[in-house]
Amino acid sequence: MITLRATADALTEQLTQPAVGAMSFEERLALLVDREILARDQRRYTRLLQKARLKYPNAAIEDLDTRPARGMDRTRITRLVLGDWIKSGYTVTITGPTGSGKTWLACALGQYACRRGHSVSYLRTPRLAEELRILHGAGTFGKWLLALAKTDVLILDDWGLAALEGIARADLMEVIDDRAATRATIITSQLPIEHWHAWIGDATIADAILDRVMQRNQRIVLEGDSLRRKSVEQTPSKEEIQANP
Repeated sequence: MITLRATADALTEQLTQPAVGAMSFEERLALLVDREILARDQRRYTRLLQKARLKYPNAAIEDLDTRPARGMDRTRITRLVLGDWIKSGYTVTITGPTGSGKTWLACALGQYACRRGHSVSYLRTPRLAEELRILHGAGTFGKWLLALAKTDVLILDDWGLAALEGIARADLMEVIDDRAATRATIITSQLPIEHWHAWIGDATIADAILDRVMQRNQRIVLEGDSLRRKSVEQTPSKEEIQANP
């Protein structure tokens, strides 16, 4: 059933505004249509953001802290955000020391993707093994994998933080293979990329995963001290407040 709640509300507002009487029918109709479109876009954004389950749902690119010590170039980040990395199936790798804002930046990219109408899913890699065991046990792994393959942007947070088990390693390969050069993926890691092969463990699977991850890749390396250990005397940025509530 299609509802036009926003249109009805906008029409009620028009009827209470004397100046609207001087407008033509076409002008009034255009305003009603615009209101309905905006309302539907907002509902879609809200639904996508809730489904994404971002760690920092309020993270926004507009609040990004690009002080020189962070190692980030605002122009480059903006170019990435406004580019076609999602439709082109790029992998964005965000590496840096603990507390440097990797997860926050990944969530900001995910939030902006939701604003553009893309589906997003956030997963913490250290918990993936347990989640995969549950899915296999329930017989729903195939269904989950298919749904994940259709997700426009997948965020794999804290990649390389915990050792990979054999089954989880193979499942991760399936996840990455489904997305290679077709769906966008964001990976955050404290571990430098040159150490990922050793972390994955199995040489054959590691070669396959890294070949797909690096096929279309945008690398962001964060620097500087931990945002969590900023001096209380320093005025925190919006990014620091959201990442450390």
